[in-house]
Amino acid sequence: MGIFAVFGIVHPAKSHRSMGEHNVDSLSDERRLRSFTKAILADVKALERMLDSDMFEKGVRRIGAEQEMFLVDLAGRPVDSAVQMMARLDNPSFTHELGLFNLEANLQPEAYSGGCLRKLEQELLKLLDLARSAAGEEGCKIILTGILPTLRQSDLSLSSMTPMPRYRALNQAMVRLCGGQFRFRMKGIDEFDMTHDNVMLEACNASFQVHFQVEPHEFAPLYNIAQAITGPVLAVAVNSPMILGQRLWAESRVALFQQSVDSRSE
Repeated sequence: MGIFAVFGIVHPAKSHRSMGEHNVDSLSDERRLRSFTKAILADVKALERMLDSDMFEKGVRRIGAEQEMFLVDLAGRPVDSAVQMMARLDNPSFTHELGLFNLEANLQPEAYSGGCLRKLEQELLKLLDLARSAAGEEGCKIILTGILPTLRQSDLSLSSMTPMPRYRALNQAMVRLCGGQFRFRMKGIDEFDMTHDNVMLEACNASFQVHFQVEPHEFAPLYNIAQAITGPVLAVAVNSPMILGQRLWAESRVALFQQSVDSRSE
């Protein structure tokens, strides 16, 4: 399951196994928001200078991946056990996700040659075995699926959000941008039309995500190839036909994610 994506030109010496920094600062006023925007623009300029100065690694491609999973009880219902699971696993390959009923395993990047895909598979299977063992000790299980069919709206409150400042800040910023309400509309066999007061519907999504490091001059054509093959790959990897009990698209994650983060007015 999942969608192939090119995330390229990341120097491995500068990367980290956990996806994203946890240092956050609330953008609570216009001054701080402007300062943050300027910092983003400065980063873009720095990237341009690095490209112009030929500062990125060359001569190698690397492939890596991350596997997201759901934590469920013995009846298949979501269970908020991520904190306990992380403590029991005590393994840097695992990290938190937005929901306390989610967990993520990050695979070590491999040189894109020879048996790299076999190595990724073997590492993934090993990590999944570790996760299953830890889950068993916690009285729960892991499930690999796009959207967990047993999720209910009551599971998507802030009490089920991972207690990290980055997620609280994300929720506060998105709620402010969306005017306090998130609106979701999707029509399949059933019709899904609801509002929610936080970003936790995004936690309904889980996937297997591939990361591919390439050289700067290769990025544009390979990115375009990745876009071209996304449709066929998606067609054989659909794994999310239900949202909160509603029968929707065979692959509902894309629309759900888009509407979870879309702050534009209607």
